[in-house]
Amino acid sequence: MSTHQIYAVRYAHHDRPSSENYLRGDIHDVIEPLAYFVWAIVGPHGTFIVDTGFGADMAAKRKRVLLHPVVEGLKALDIAADAVKDVIITHLHYDHCGNHDVFPRARYHLQDIEMAYATGRCMCHAEMRVPFEADDVVAMVRKVFDNRVVFHDGEEQIAPGITVHHIGGHSKGLQSVRVQTDRGAVVLASDASHLYSHFLEGKVFPVTYNVADTLEGYRTLRRLADSDQHIVPGHDPMVLQRYPAARPGLEDWVVRLDVDPTRS
Repeated sequence: MSTHQIYAVRYAHHDRPSSENYLRGDIHDVIEPLAYFVWAIVGPHGTFIVDTGFGADMAAKRKRVLLHPVVEGLKALDIAADAVKDVIITHLHYDHCGNHDVFPRARYHLQDIEMAYATGRCMCHAEMRVPFEADDVVAMVRKVFDNRVVFHDGEEQIAPGITVHHIGGHSKGLQSVRVQTDRGAVVLASDASHLYSHFLEGKVFPVTYNVADTLEGYRTLRRLADSDQHIVPGHDPMVLQRYPAARPGLEDWVVRLDVDPTRS
């Protein structure tokens, strides 16, 4: 079985009250920040990037703190963005599909239903459009016409040891990524679970297309992963504390996920 190394690359940060991270709010009046990641999967079949993040303009528009451009984080891993051939887009929210021109040689892997959702009748409603940016969606449509998008329907293999799985919930076509590693099957949940507390405590992030699908998605994550410690949430700063730096000097920036966490 093909095994891979996985890296989480933090590129941005946002301080926010914990009440904004849960559908029914939070009784604790504390700051519970979000970290923004892209992920790199490296193995015998090449390098696969999961999500593309956003750049300085979007950080300013959305009032997020851009810590390191995505390209710099990949460069720290000796990954040249212009050489990457495959990018998996978990969903089309602004923080997962920006930096449109960073990967000029890549084909993009996306769920059918996510493109239909982001270009269909739901986008007629201002509330549903909040996490989307028209320029991001249009950029993906252009890639379709350039024959650079591979559509997937549910569960499919991207390469030996790498599969995508439609979860839904947070966004209608959200997909998570299962990766075989030397420590077992690791699941990059992306926004199927923003924080550890979401899937561990059955809580829901406020931005969601379908609450029931979100909650059922936690069962799917657990079915796909070898254990709860093999599930990597999409925005939890604790990921940076639980996993070791990919290399000396990359602490709190780039961590390695295919090894056992140093903290549980």
